[in-house]
Amino acid sequence: MRRIHTPSRFVLPFLLMLGACMPGTSEMPTRAMIASAPQSALPPMKSFSAPRPARPVLSNRDIARDFLELSFQLESGRQLPALTRFEGPITLRVTGTPPSSLAPDLNRLLHRLRTEAGIEINQVAQGTANITIQAVPRSAIRAALPQAACFVVPNITDIGEYRAAKRSAKTNWAMLSERRNLAVFLPNDAAPQEVRDCLHEEIAQALGPLNDLYRLPDSVFNDDNVHTVLTGFDMMILRAYYAPELHNGMSRSEVAARLPAILARINPAGQNIASRAISRTPREWIRAIQTALGPGANPMQRRAAGAEALRVAEAMGWKDHRRAFSHYAMGRLALADDPNGAQEQFVAAQRFYEQTPGTDLHRAYVASQLAAYALIHGRGEDALRLIAPYQNVAARHENAALLSTLMLLRAEALDLEGRVSEARTVRLDSLGWARYGFGADWAVRAKLREIGSLSPLKGKRGAL
Repeated sequence: MRRIHTPSRFVLPFLLMLGACMPGTSEMPTRAMIASAPQSALPPMKSFSAPRPARPVLSNRDIARDFLELSFQLESGRQLPALTRFEGPITLRVTGTPPSSLAPDLNRLLHRLRTEAGIEINQVAQGTANITIQAVPRSAIRAALPQAACFVVPNITDIGEYRAAKRSAKTNWAMLSERRNLAVFLPNDAAPQEVRDCLHEEIAQALGPLNDLYRLPDSVFNDDNVHTVLTGFDMMILRAYYAPELHNGMSRSEVAARLPAILARINPAGQNIASRAISRTPREWIRAIQTALGPGANPMQRRAAGAEALRVAEAMGWKDHRRAFSHYAMGRLALADDPNGAQEQFVAAQRFYEQTPGTDLHRAYVASQLAAYALIHGRGEDALRLIAPYQNVAARHENAALLSTLMLLRAEALDLEGRVSEARTVRLDSLGWARYGFGADWAVRAKLREIGSLSPLKGKRGAL
């Protein structure tokens, strides 16, 4: 959720589902090893090095519709009067105290922006830059914007400067005529994956659209926070955003007139795909989801909000990922008090996700919950069957936390089936991914204990 100053990566329980955002086979992408901290007793940290974004298979008419809604509206619903972007080559500088994982992840992102989106963007070591990335403690971010994990703001270079100007015209996106200087504030004491996820989402918004649309299943421009690295759809939106036919100050109607020719050039396959009708996402559903999964509400309020979101989804007649997400939210909210009811909600969520193209990553999240339930009931073979299709999905989407979680669930299932040696190998291989996904050794060990507690072989049962 981003409001006018565009805070993003709000800490939703959905992100923390099994840790937050995973395979140990030959089908995994090429991986780069990041040097482990010398004091760590765990295996070296792993990271992804070969992006595998899928090119969107969508009608250009649908992409044009999404482009306009993303570009000319804030998430609050406020309309933006004109397109704003950077003109000419873009420079980027890192300040503050960045973690060691930031540099390689930033280099990979900048390379993707240049090659996939056609944006001329380069990092500079000193002097002024169009985009300043300042790495600061999470406490500093929370002091500036209490519910945000990271955020982007215009006409600012330092987080102290933002605190003094946060309610002024200076930081008002709707009053920009063009983008010249922006700041992205990232946590320097978070897990490497969270830092990388912030890089992708905040730089994408620094460069392009400011809105989020829950109806987009395959995009970081969606507050469900399922996708955390820029997708093929996102890169196409950014490529269109920086098309030479567009410029600062253009109205929505002027951009709409240019988009068909732009999309025909950059996505010729989309010319022959039929457009899909899609219903609006009412503000009532958005508010209910944010109350159910966001901060600030008590358990009773969350459950009531989750039920309201599901009621709206049913009333709208949805059968897409928004209906699935409503069931998923209800499942998460019911886990502690009604695990059997939660299981029913997760099964319903998976059924609707399976009807919606482009939701394989969503299905991986739900599969982890279904597999956990199977483990608790001693059904190791069922857990293995549920997990099997999704380890490579998590890897393809560069989600190390989800990948390591699926691997740890698989290890517990293998133990249940008496395949102890194989379980030990899988568990050990998961730890390098867990170090990237969850960060500190204590967080990795906590995840090990959490998932280990699911197995009836380990005594006390837990819940993910």
